Amino acid sequence: MEGGAETFSITSKDDTQQVLKVLEALKQASHDLQKNPDSKKKDGGVCYTSSPSIRALLELENESESILSNDPHLTTLSTHLTALKTLIYNSYNARQRHRGLRSFLIGRVNSHEISRIAGSIESEIQAWIDREFIESLTQTLRRASDFKDEVLVDLMEQFEERIARGFDRELQDSILRSKVFNELETILCESRFSKKVREASAFAIAELIKFNKDVFVGQVLMGETVCALISLSSVRSIQILSILIKSIKSPIVDEIVSTGEIPKIIAFLSSNDFSIRTMAMECVLEIGYFGRKEAIDAMLEEGLVRKLVELQKSEMGGVLMDVRGENENIERHPFESCVARFAVQLEVGEGLRQREKRELKQEVLKRVREAHVCDAESATIVAEVLWGATP
Repeated sequence: MEGGAETFSITSKDDTQQVLKVLEALKQASHDLQKNPDSKKKDGGVCYTSSPSIRALLELENESESILSNDPHLTTLSTHLTALKTLIYNSYNARQRHRGLRSFLIGRVNSHEISRIAGSIESEIQAWIDREFIESLTQTLRRASDFKDEVLVDLMEQFEERIARGFDRELQDSILRSKVFNELETILCESRFSKKVREASAFAIAELIKFNKDVFVGQVLMGETVCALISLSSVRSIQILSILIKSIKSPIVDEIVSTGEIPKIIAFLSSNDFSIRTMAMECVLEIGYFGRKEAIDAMLEEGLVRKLVELQKSEMGGVLMDVRGENENIERHPFESCVARFAVQLEVGEGLRQREKRELKQEVLKRVREAHVCDAESATIVAEVLWGATP
């Protein structure tokens, strides 16, 4: 927050924690009050002061008075608390004066109003917590080299968890003002940070896309996120790339093609790491579904079909060993029928025109026949492509 004679500045971590503790208690009491704005007495009447949530709010309102009055961001919250206190006492006095239907109607109206104000109080508190958290996150990310990996990862996971709760306009405004995306992308692109930290930043970026695709997709496409994920070359980075392709669809595939990253993705299929090969297969299938003809042509030119045939052959050998061995619980293997699965992605996907789908299916068949496999294996794969397989 900005400093100055007329603004409040949190000067230490202890001050922040003190305010946060009070506000969290207020938030919980407000949340409880929305669920149960009044409590019944044995005689059927209603006494607002008997509600534990209301008593907690009133006690906390007194305790937090000095804190709220010193922070301009909490002025509205202070106003809501004062309004709630006034409404509670007026409601109680009105019920003492009236009985019967009128008392019942007054009670219903006041219960609704109390619940509404409690909701406003909870929203104001969450907005304050979010502002403080985003400011703390941004300051930490800007000085990321000064912090241990565990601190950075924990903070980014907290951010990811917060935005995963759903869209919030005030939270989005705080994120945009503080340029959190830029800080996350900087960490992702910097090789001096550990793989664990860079992957955590990538997951946070992916969650931002889910939070509001319309706002954050442009930043991904204009930045270095895609290239950084591929250069990281880890299982999780390829997984995040697949997540982004599912979310952003054809535009991000176009970016992958334009930056010349297709050969690197296809090369992952030859990795010595089985998990990387598996995740690369998923990424290829996503590109096949959303990619335009340029993307598919680029993958085919990099020998994709030949690599898939080789992977499928190795998979068939693994299945045969399982059948002959003692393992009775044979799981579905990641490269089983992978050529046909890729062909199905092209056929049912969103990136190609119908004419292009027919042409590319024939191209896949041609390349299967050209692969160095025996006639029986080739015939099996061709039949799968022609008749389809579950993608």
